Amino acid sequence: MVRNDDTDVRVRGSYQRAFQAGETVLHEGHSGDKLYVIQSGEIELSRTAQGGKRVVARLGAGDFFGELGVVLGKPCTNQAIAVCNTRVLELDRETLEAMCLGEPEIAIRMIRVLVSRLIEAERRLAVLGVDDLLRPMVRDLIRKAEPHSEGGYRIESTLRELADDCGLSMLEAHRALHQLFDSKAIRLADDCLYAKDLEALSACLEPT
Repeated sequence: MVRNDDTDVRVRGSYQRAFQAGETVLHEGHSGDKLYVIQSGEIELSRTAQGGKRVVARLGAGDFFGELGVVLGKPCTNQAIAVCNTRVLELDRETLEAMCLGEPEIAIRMIRVLVSRLIEAERRLAVLGVDDLLRPMVRDLIRKAEPHSEGGYRIESTLRELADDCGLSMLEAHRALHQLFDSKAIRLADDCLYAKDLEALSACLEPT
């Protein structure tokens, strides 16, 4: 990501960190505010799902992670662990912004990587059938449903929690929920999900 020699030396000297094999670089759910650029070695990204740990990706030299925290200030959605002895550049928001302003090509490269990741996520969605997304989502919604005083069932959960518990990405979970919204199986009100009938919710998995 960094091309200018002087900038490269300065950044490496100030922000480079080394991790041993098996060492955690970034914890899932941590309110991270750093971007990590892999200089050497390999990083495994994983997240917690119903069936245990789910490996999301393996990244090598030149790849980066942690962008959700440093750009949007959101908690980390993945855990990052060094697969082998690994060196990374750890950049906070202020440093990253200064680098992008000083060398716009850095920002362009980051955008290209993020777009390619989005395209890959959309490709995966196209390959997956709707049932592959609905099945874990419906089961998790039924498990979390509690009787509501005004009738029906109330389900308190965030999109991130649903995605993690179902072993889906945020994009996949969003698609599954909208399938259920379209079929009127659930509705959203006051930041909570509501279902009139759990049997009707289960019926969404039956072939039509």
